[in-house]
This record gives sequence, C-alpha cells and structure tokens, in this order.
Amino acid sequence: MTAARINGGSTASRVLVTGGCGFLGCNVAATLAEIGHQVVVVDNLSRAGAEENARWLKQHYSDRVAIEFPDTRNAEAICEVVRDVEAVLHLAAQVAVTTSVEDPIDDFEVNARGALNVLEAVRLHNPLAAVIFASTNKVYGALLEGCNVHRVDGRYAPNVETLAHGVSENAALDLHSPYGCSKGAADQYVRDYARVFGLRTAVLRMSCIYGPRQFGNEDQGWIAHFLLQAMRNRPITIYGDGYQVRDALFVTDAVDAWIKTLGHIDEVRGRIFNVGGGPANAVSLRDMLDLVGELRGRRPECRYAAWRPGDQPWYVSDIRAISHALGWQPRTSLRDGLKALAEWPESRVPEPVRADLQEIPA
Repeated sequence: MTAARINGGSTASRVLVTGGCGFLGCNVAATLAEIGHQVVVVDNLSRAGAEENARWLKQHYSDRVAIEFPDTRNAEAICEVVRDVEAVLHLAAQVAVTTSVEDPIDDFEVNARGALNVLEAVRLHNPLAAVIFASTNKVYGALLEGCNVHRVDGRYAPNVETLAHGVSENAALDLHSPYGCSKGAADQYVRDYARVFGLRTAVLRMSCIYGPRQFGNEDQGWIAHFLLQAMRNRPITIYGDGYQVRDALFVTDAVDAWIKTLGHIDEVRGRIFNVGGGPANAVSLRDMLDLVGELRGRRPECRYAAWRPGDQPWYVSDIRAISHALGWQPRTSLRDGLKALAEWPESRVPEPVRADLQEIPA
C-alpha cells in the first residue's frame, strides 16, 4: 500500500489483524470489512471465546475476512502473512497479569517476541506497511501508591494535581509484573522501529475496553465479567477494596481510535497515545456494581480478596494528545455502553468447534 492509500482512506486495502478473533481484534476486523477493506485475521484461537468470534466473523463477513491460524511466535509463518498487506494491526497478546505471573516465559514469548517477529517481518519483507500496536496502561505500573491517593465519593482520587486530566504519555514507565514488562518491551520496540528503521508505526496504550463480543473473566475484561456474572446470578470477586478507579471505553469508540490512527499513520508515525474513556468515563469497581445493579434490578453479590500484583488503585487516561492529533473523542456513555453489552449475550451464536471453522471458505 502506498502512503496515499493509507492516509486517504478512500481506497480499499488489505489489512492484517493479529489476534483478530479476540474481543477488540474481531471488532476492528469487522469495522475494516464494513468500510470496504479486505481483512486477513491471524489468530491461534487459544483464548476462550476466540472460536466463537471467528465463527461470527465468517458468518457476517466471509467475502471480506479470511482467517488463518499461525502463531505470532512463529517468525517464518508471520513473514509469509505480512508480505502482501498494506497494514498490520497487532493485537495478538497474552492479556492477563495473573497468567504472566504463573508463566512469565510464555508471557514474554507471546507479547515481546511475538511483537518483535511482526516488526522484523515488516522491516525485512514489507517496509511500507503501517504497523499499529495494542499496548496497555499497565506499562505505567502501580502509578500511585496508597499515600498518593485519597478516597472521595466512594472512590480513590490522586493527590497529585498534575493528574487532573488523567495519565499522559509523558508519565514515567514502571513495568510492574511480567505482563507489564513484556508489553512495555514490545511498546518500546514498536516506537523504536519508527525511529531507527523508519517504519510507519504507532502505539496505542489501551485502558479498560468493554462491549459486545467480550468474554470477560476475573483476570481481564472486568466490566464484561461483572455484567456476565450478574446475568448468571453468580457472585463477583473484587480484588482489593473496590474503591480503585478505571476509565472505561466502549469498543466502538476504541475501534474508531484505531481506524483514525491507521488513516493518519504518516502524521503520527512513531507516536504513542493513551486511549481510554478519560475522566468523563472514570468509574470505581464499587460504582460499577451499582450500575450493573441498576441495569439488572438487583445489585450483584460480591466478595473481596487480596490485591493482585500490579493492580493500580487509580488509573484514568489523559486522552488530550490523541484528541488533538486525530480529533478523536469517546462518544458512548457508560450507561449506554453497558446496556449494549447486556443485550449482546442474548444474540450469541452457538460456540463452534475448530473443525467447523476450517471448513468455512476464506
């Protein structure tokens, strides 16, 4: 793809989405297909729900979405799939802090080595392709210790005035937990391949994203997990005291940030953006229990457990940089987003087996 085709956005292109059967990945792939691109999804289907998302993509976008199964840890296989694409959206990852603590070597191989394989494949075989990487707010570590936060209105708030707009991209990195280390290493490699090798890369440090096609659990996707547990009449475990705060971003708004970044890749080449709901969509875990209770007519039962490694008492994205650069803003309120998420499980297709997926023509 030429730079003009990517930046203009009016001409259909061939885009590779790694991790494209995951929650954010399948929503990105679907949107790209809807606006006319040909999409190659790469996913090893290791994550729960990935097969169901793959089936959904093929059912709705079979003419524009092809699904392949190589693992990003396989450098040779990745070289083959990047050769004839105009952009690579790299979302394939191990996504849970707890899993990284249990198996830090596998976490490193998936997150750091997998990202480096993608970068090298592009550098060696397709250096004009755009590369956008899904990083995480966990690269900032715990960010604030207990002495740097106070409780107000049932939630933690920072004692630091400079955080009034949230955490900016200028905040110091503090790679806490193996997950934070692996994603942080990949984050910096992606940035540096723009500076050293001139690749057209950008990094999006994502906050808490939620919405349809998310199979949330205790370790990742906590908003969906809260709602799905409530719908199943099961108790919710809160790790910590529940006053910790996150900024929530509905998936369609997250996808819009990715599409805008892709469409302006040469303007933002080498840049890093924090992408989240911002201060207007900040919510504590206890507040979320109340919102789910309003939606369901009954507050979910909950219990408490010890804080987990790398848990942040407060994190809110400062989204002014991406707003100024790309004109992007979240548009979906938390209540509207939760309502849409609550409606999704009712329309889910039956979970398929992998053999069925392989029989679906690309």
